[in-house]
Amino acid sequence: MYKRIHIICEGETEQEFCSNILYKYFIDKQILIYNPIIKKSMGGIVKWQELKKQIEITLKSDRNVFVTTLIDYYGLYKKHSFPDWDIAEKETDKYKRMDILEKAMQNDIDTTLKHRFMPYIQLHEFESLLFNNEKYFYQVIPTEELVDTEELHRTFQQFDNPEMINDNPQTTPSKRLKKIIKGYNKVVYGNILAEEIGLANIREKSKGFNNWIKRIEKF
Repeated sequence: MYKRIHIICEGETEQEFCSNILYKYFIDKQILIYNPIIKKSMGGIVKWQELKKQIEITLKSDRNVFVTTLIDYYGLYKKHSFPDWDIAEKETDKYKRMDILEKAMQNDIDTTLKHRFMPYIQLHEFESLLFNNEKYFYQVIPTEELVDTEELHRTFQQFDNPEMINDNPQTTPSKRLKKIIKGYNKVVYGNILAEEIGLANIREKSKGFNNWIKRIEKF
């Protein structure tokens, strides 16, 4: 019997990644994933109360289903009213900051439901996972579309851990990709690169993401 897990996705890029990469991986482990987008916005982050409502409705609809999230830390602000936001922002270690937010999200869910909810926030964006190895860009992006190889090389020199690529509005992973790739489309190119890199390589380079996959397996 398959275990059923809903991964509530922030947008189409994350949704496609779940469909094309994670579905194939988990189905072999007797885990069936569903990947709805956040309802209120039809993509993009919303206030915690709106996301919480969707999580609880999903959990109440079927007592055998589990729920997790795939949302970006970049773009989350105080105005979104996520629990323990102010406490988390005082923590300098980014992974510990995510732990604080994720634990607070779980604890804010109905006590009869929260054991089937496992929140996950991606540092800093889903697109950070694509900065796995410089060679993959050259392997799948046509030469004429790879327009800023200096920026590409500089990013890999600056960051050993792709999840640490920063959340400055001008230098987030997605903004870097727009600069590097002409006509960058995050859904199309995101999944082309993700498929070329492969889940094993993504997990090896991205600690937070890898821990999330392990936690889903143990749900």
